Amino acid sequence: MPTNWQLSGDYFENCNCSVVCPCLISPAPPLTSRPTEGVCDVALAFHIDKGNYGTVALDDLNLALIAHTPGPMADGNWTIAIYIDQRASDEQAAALGAVFGGAEGGPMAAFAPLIATNLGVKKVPMMYRVTGKTRSAEIPGVMNMSVEPLPSLRENEEIWASAGHPIAPDRLALAVGRPGSTFTDHGMRWDNSGKNGHYAPISWSNL
Repeated sequence: MPTNWQLSGDYFENCNCSVVCPCLISPAPPLTSRPTEGVCDVALAFHIDKGNYGTVALDDLNLALIAHTPGPMADGNWTIAIYIDQRASDEQAAALGAVFGGAEGGPMAAFAPLIATNLGVKKVPMMYRVTGKTRSAEIPGVMNMSVEPLPSLRENEEIWASAGHPIAPDRLALAVGRPGSTFTDHGMRWDNSGKNGHYAPISWSNL
C-alpha cells in the first residue's frame, strides 16, 4: 500500500528558455515544443510550510530538484538530481526523495517516466527566501537562483497564468531569473540570469 502524504508551501523555477517557456504553450500533446535553446536546464526550488509523509512530519524543510533534458521535455531522457535540506532527518530525507522523485504519486509522478538518469540525493545546507514578490534559493557552492515577476503593463502587478503546469495546475506567476542565477554541480554549469521563471503556492497530496 502506498504511504499517504500531503504538503503545502511555495515553489519557484528558473530555466534557460527565453521568456516565456514554450513548454507551457505546446500544441497537443503537452511538453512537445522544443526549448528555445534546444535543451532545457532547469532548477526548481521548494519550501514546505506544512506536510507529512505518513507519520513523518515535513514542516519547514527546503528542497531543490534540477533537471537537464536534451530536447523537448516530452521526448524524455531527463537527467535529474535532488538536494534536500540538511536539517532533514534520514526518515524525512527518504520521504522527500520518494515524493519528489515521483515514486509516490502526486505531481512529480507525471515526470517520472521521462527520467533516464537520476544522479541521486544530496543533503545540503539550503536557504529559501520570499522577499516581497522575489523568490530566492541558495545551496552554497552549488546553486544561487532567484526570480522576480515578469514586468506587466500594469505597474507592480504580477502576470498569473492557468497553464495546467503539473506543479501548480491552478495558476502560476510568470517570472524572470535575476542576475547571478547559477547552478554548478555534476559536471553541469548554467547561468539562467534573465531567463524564464515561474513561482506559485503549492498544495499537493496523493490522497
